[in-house]
Amino acid sequence: MDRSSTYNETVVRQFAVMTVFWGVIGMLVGVIISAQLLWPELNFDLPWFTYSRLRPLHTNAVIFAFGGSALFATSYYVVQRTCHVRLFSDRLAAFTFWGWQAVIVAAAITLPLGYSTSKEYAELEWPIDVLIAIVWIAYAIVFFGTLAQRRVRHIYVANWFYAAYIITVAVLHIGNSAALPVGWLKSYSAYAGTVDAMVQWWYGHNAVGFFLTAGFLGMMYYFVPRQAGQPVYSYRLSVVHFWTLIAIYMWAGPHHLQYSTLPDWAQTLGMVFSLVLLAPSWGGMINGIMTLSGAWHRLRTDPILKFLIVSLSFYGMSTFEGPMMSIKTVNALSHFTDWTVGHVHSGALGWVAMISIGTIYALLPRLYGRDAMHSTRLIDVHFWVMTIGIVLYIAAMWIAGVTQGLMWRATNPDGTLTYTFVESLAATYPYYAVRLAGGVLVLGGMFLMAWNVWRTIGGGAARRDVPVLAPASA
Repeated sequence: MDRSSTYNETVVRQFAVMTVFWGVIGMLVGVIISAQLLWPELNFDLPWFTYSRLRPLHTNAVIFAFGGSALFATSYYVVQRTCHVRLFSDRLAAFTFWGWQAVIVAAAITLPLGYSTSKEYAELEWPIDVLIAIVWIAYAIVFFGTLAQRRVRHIYVANWFYAAYIITVAVLHIGNSAALPVGWLKSYSAYAGTVDAMVQWWYGHNAVGFFLTAGFLGMMYYFVPRQAGQPVYSYRLSVVHFWTLIAIYMWAGPHHLQYSTLPDWAQTLGMVFSLVLLAPSWGGMINGIMTLSGAWHRLRTDPILKFLIVSLSFYGMSTFEGPMMSIKTVNALSHFTDWTVGHVHSGALGWVAMISIGTIYALLPRLYGRDAMHSTRLIDVHFWVMTIGIVLYIAAMWIAGVTQGLMWRATNPDGTLTYTFVESLAATYPYYAVRLAGGVLVLGGMFLMAWNVWRTIGGGAARRDVPVLAPASA
């Protein structure tokens, strides 16, 4: 069979498998640092094992290693299927895989050693940033080159979301990472003071908005209808959802800097755009869930569909909570508390992780020529273990955060603080134990998934050449 008449599934398989691997690693580090908040001695007095160094390792592993690998895998799979062509360049696609893994390994080495820019979600030093930019440009060439040579005129909506995330992440990364190197592993930001903070949260919030939202919405718009066996509820709504989301999201970053030295008008602008953002976010959530209209009975027998639909429920919840937390009066209570941690993880675990896991479960059998995953029952167990773990985690952080906010702002009649910081820490300490229990459940679910994936892949010879005009089951 001619190479041009088959899909490139090798790179999709590679990224799909590494999604599971990095998911286990990233969540394992998360459980370790969660335990350190209960028992600080677990750092063993080793500088590279302290919370301050492992925490950025955890965020980079779960966002860019786990989430990024899932986005690479699914975008490469979807763009080929919806355009009826092979990837634009096999060599560049292979480079994106090995280059992205090199970025992750470099992060895993440098962050524990203390090499960090100290920018949230952008801690990696300049040589690694340069490599990220090169890999991302290669990714864009592969993706847009594939779109350009498509055999169908229409560009399916999932590809619009993938395209927006690829373009915007490139702009965000290059803009925020501008720095003056003073050594191979040391640099200083090109920006200073409040401007640096503004650029950082223009990047930080839009990394959430495009890397952790738009990309995964592309995933949702392909795999939810596919798994449900039904067309998307409203294609027109999906297009409206796309254009409103990308038009509004870019301006919401200042809500991270409420009550700071940022000009008050910019803080208010961020709050207003955050509130407006609720409409397109819920439009997309409703569109995804309503795709199951007439097929709700499938949730009883299809645990993969449970992952996908519940992830949309968490997406709706977190995109309601975020705008509410951007309101200045609410932010006065929530800022710097564990409420923010709960909000982040309702999105990161409930939305990003669950839809990634459901998608990988749906994808792997097709990639390896299997009828289904090794154990459907184990997928169902994974779903319930993870759902319970996430609920425990975010509920504990919500309660801890509100408790902290109320205790920090409480004053006596003479104007002095009612509670010391240590007293607020003692009050939230039990909730850290609940958070750890939730994290252990989530990690346990990832180990179940890894075993299920291992058995599925090892179940026989993999299908290597899949025709470009493949049957629907592909």
